[in-house]
This record gives sequence, C-alpha cells and structure tokens, in this order.
Amino acid sequence: MQIARVIGNVVSSVKNATLHGRKFLIVQTLDADLNPTGKPTIALDAVGCGVGELVFWCRGKEASFPFKRDETPTDCTIVGIIDSDAHVFQG
Repeated sequence: MQIARVIGNVVSSVKNATLHGRKFLIVQTLDADLNPTGKPTIALDAVGCGVGELVFWCRGKEASFPFKRDETPTDCTIVGIIDSDAHVFQG
C-alpha cells in the first residue's frame, strides 16, 4: 500500500458493467513527508472518499480484493482513508 492524496474526479459515461456505481478518482502518490512523488494516476474508490482526502491505495492483484476479484477490472484501488496528515508517522 502507498499513501496518496485524492486530487480529482474522473467521469466515465461508458464503462464495464461491474464498475457501475463506482467512482474513479485521480490520486497523487506521496512520500513519507507527504510530498508529491511521480505522476498522478487513476484509482477505483472502494471506501467512499473524496477530493482532498489522504488515502491508502494498492496496485496489482491486491487492487481487486475489495470487490469480486474475478469480475472487477482494476489494478489500482483506494482501500482506506487516513484521518488527517497528523496521523502519518515516520518510523
């Protein structure tokens, strides 16, 4: 899992039937100091988050675990909302 901030929405009027009712969001990956790193990407929302929120996201095979794995075509999913920036600690 990685930390990211939701920076936008994506509207799709045509999509796979298993994605009906699900939100696509643009996320910016952050480093341990909460600075942006890399390019923004699109993630499927599994937790009901919104723009501006700090989130956990995962990629690859694990991205489909919150859904019916065999039916939901995703390789990037938001799986958690972090309460605030103050809840991110460096070990």
